[in-house]
Amino acid sequence: MNLAENRLLLRLYEALFEPKFDVPQVSVEVLQYWHYRWLGPLYKWAGQLRTVHMSKGAFPFASAHLLPTLLHQYEQQFLQHYPCLSTYSLDELWAYLAQSHVEFILIHPFREGNGRLGRLLLDIMATQAGFTPLDYSWWDQNKTYYVGAIHAGLMGDYAPMQRLVKDIWPAIP
Repeated sequence: MNLAENRLLLRLYEALFEPKFDVPQVSVEVLQYWHYRWLGPLYKWAGQLRTVHMSKGAFPFASAHLLPTLLHQYEQQFLQHYPCLSTYSLDELWAYLAQSHVEFILIHPFREGNGRLGRLLLDIMATQAGFTPLDYSWWDQNKTYYVGAIHAGLMGDYAPMQRLVKDIWPAIP
């Protein structure tokens, strides 16, 4: 990870969480804006949906020509529920966050930064639900399990990712 990218991501976090968290709605347009605000100083394509096919190793992400349709579905299935996350039970919230994260990563809408933007989105959602941002160090230390959870989600099995979300959940007083 690039040091400049990390500094800019920290600035975006600060803008969204300080002095007071106030993100009333999240949409695909908002995600594009966050991506642009984060990586725009470094890359011309920041905030724009990718137009190239991408993969990680032998694992292909969604085809570029499908991105508008997939993101519309993602917005309908996940982002529209954002305002009511504080009404979810913990089990419902963990399931929602796991599915939402897996699907965002599988869509992979941008050329770079999808994983970090996906984590920012999880933090925004957790905060909207009344919790604090998450600590991803366990995910970083267990990358193989994390990647396996994404692959399992491709087959509709979100339980491994739900377990990962639960494992990094802030302590409940």
